[in-house]
Order: sequence, then C-alpha cells, then structure tokens
Amino acid sequence: MTTDGIEGFLVETRNYGATAAFWKSLGFENVLETDHGSGHWAHPAGGPYVFIVEQHDRELATCPVLKVADAEGFAPERAPEFAQPFTATHWGVRQALVRDPDGRIVALEAPMPDGSDGPEGQQHHG
Repeated sequence: MTTDGIEGFLVETRNYGATAAFWKSLGFENVLETDHGSGHWAHPAGGPYVFIVEQHDRELATCPVLKVADAEGFAPERAPEFAQPFTATHWGVRQALVRDPDGRIVALEAPMPDGSDGPEGQQHHG
C-alpha cells in the first residue's frame, strides 16, 4: 500500500500571526488554534489544509503531509529513507518522516490503531 495523496502542508514560520494573516488573506479559515504558536487552517472550497507552526530554533521548513490509510500496511514499491518511523503524536495520528532523493522531508500520517487516540487522547489536527 502507498499513500492516499496530499492531505496538507506543514508551514514553519518565525511569526505565527503574520503567517496566519497571509493564509487568511488567501481565503483559508482557522479550524484549530493552539496556545503555543500553531494552528490548522482549511479552505472552505476544500483541498489540503495548512498547519502553521512558529519555530525559532532552526531553519524553517515547509513539507507536504501525505495520508496513509494504515501505517503497518505502508509498503511503497521503492522503500523510502525514514528520518523518523511511524510514531504516535499528541494530535492523535501516527506520523513518519521520510526523505525524498534530495533530502527534503515528507510527512506521512496514518490513523491510530483501533481503540487508541494517541498519547494524550487528542484528535488529529488535519
């Protein structure tokens, strides 16, 4: 099994407020605001979400988030280089990070196994 396509984009920023205002000006609406400089933005017409995260400790990154139906069944024809294996997140999904041939990160998100909501019982942000 491979992926179900692009579900969203992770966008890191130095200024959450300015970046949120930019995406809002492009028609995106806030779906979830956190207390720590991050939020989930969706477009009313559909399509991939944008998850904005304020980051000050390293170089900023933007990466696609691809949907995977089942982490255990993920087996693409060409095995990717995993930067992080599928791991439970605080937003209620299992996430893996893989590298493309040029070293860019691509996030993969799969539902938690049946009966599990993640380490803190929170629901998925996307």
